Amino acid sequence: MSESYVLSIDQGTTGTTVLIFDRDGAVRQRAYSEFAQHYPRPGWVEHDASEIWKVTVSVIADALKQGGIKASDIAAIGITNQRETVVLWDRKTGRPVHNAIVWQDRRTAKYCDELAAKEGLPERLREKTGLVIDPYFSGTKVKWMLDNVSGLRARAEKGEIAFGTIDSWLVWNLTGGSVHITDVSNASRTQLFNIHTLQWDDEILDLMDIPKAMLPEVRPSSQVYGQTDPDMFFGTHGIPVAGIAGDQQAALFGQACHKPGMAKNTYGTGSFLLMNTGTEAPISKEKLLTTIAWQIGEEPVEYALEGAIFITGAAVQWLRDGLGIIASASETEKLARSIDWNDGVYFVPALTGLGAPHWDAYARGTLLGLTRGTTRAHIVRATLESICYQTRDVAEAMVRDSGIELKELRCDGGASVNSFLMQFQADQLGVTVEVPRVVETTALGAAYLAGLATGYWQGRDEIAEKWQLANRYEPKMEPTEKERLYRRWLRALEHSKGWAVHKT
Repeated sequence: MSESYVLSIDQGTTGTTVLIFDRDGAVRQRAYSEFAQHYPRPGWVEHDASEIWKVTVSVIADALKQGGIKASDIAAIGITNQRETVVLWDRKTGRPVHNAIVWQDRRTAKYCDELAAKEGLPERLREKTGLVIDPYFSGTKVKWMLDNVSGLRARAEKGEIAFGTIDSWLVWNLTGGSVHITDVSNASRTQLFNIHTLQWDDEILDLMDIPKAMLPEVRPSSQVYGQTDPDMFFGTHGIPVAGIAGDQQAALFGQACHKPGMAKNTYGTGSFLLMNTGTEAPISKEKLLTTIAWQIGEEPVEYALEGAIFITGAAVQWLRDGLGIIASASETEKLARSIDWNDGVYFVPALTGLGAPHWDAYARGTLLGLTRGTTRAHIVRATLESICYQTRDVAEAMVRDSGIELKELRCDGGASVNSFLMQFQADQLGVTVEVPRVVETTALGAAYLAGLATGYWQGRDEIAEKWQLANRYEPKMEPTEKERLYRRWLRALEHSKGWAVHKT
């Protein structure tokens, strides 16, 4: 009998990764491909959902072929995805009716301002959804499409149009259009879902004029949702699609942060600091988000506090693609270490506004402290340091909110291999930073959720035992120096806020 594996689709903001895991939680094969980013106007960010699907199919095929693994060797498929990104498609043809509007997109900022100005509404929405009013979330993006694509609202009311976040889009396509679902973690990011009753909220749907007929069924994060379509790339072999979680919740699960108080930070396009709060859903006083972490089968839903930082790894990508001052992200560590300190150069990467705990849709990127002696090394170092300062902003808010002292932070994502970044993060937080052996814990979390649903793994204890430490970083910086650097960051931050002018 051949060995079996779990395949995980990690559909991110800039590309799709497929990883194939064995029973030890080790990566047996990996494949990746980027896809196009579309910027129709300043502050607008779109993806072609059809391209995302084509890339996903191609990357799955590559991973299987490169690993010499047959489709019949795959015991289950897990999905983790960029959250809040909105896809609307025709139920009959399966074709998107508009480009996907990406989580980074700010086109609904003015409408969000109008909502925020309604007396009592911000508090009511926060109580129901755990979220602040911001263009980040899916609901206002759906409304924008319905308002701006000719004839779309009427078609949606007739049930002809399906809405989903990227997980829904992938499941629909994997199952040949037979399953239209999302999981509780992704539903909790739409601002249309009541995280306490676990239902789509009629009051919010009426407020945004969104037809209920277009919404997916909400299911647990670990459950068999359906089988892959035999006519798809898997031939006659149907494989259970059995696990879904938004990327950050999946990373929390993959980091084995299964107990209240455990926290992780994922360094990807943005950075996302999550703390497990168990079955309690605390409403933040510090502008953090209360989000559903996951639901395992019929077990109670579990929650997390989250601080979402919009631009971290994307700032490094901007240095490469926008400014052309680096050829690859791997150069940044050496460049940052080539100078002794930042020489007073600070970069606030508010390229799509500021997320937690500031929530300023009109903030813009700001580069301060430049002199004739400033080099690309200073700008690169300032960019890496900004990632750590933003994480500290969120971590301190989280400690104030939860009353739980942060004792360690488990870190993952592509940038966690950068030892300069991780050491500076430990220095700024003043706590131990731990990086696991498998840094792509987002995909691992989705694999674990799928494997639990199909009996591939027996329980959380078995999963927690598989977590292995690769690197530990202890704080080394003098407290006075740490605070001096951070005070300057806070000053730079103020310069970036509210920079964009409101335009009608």
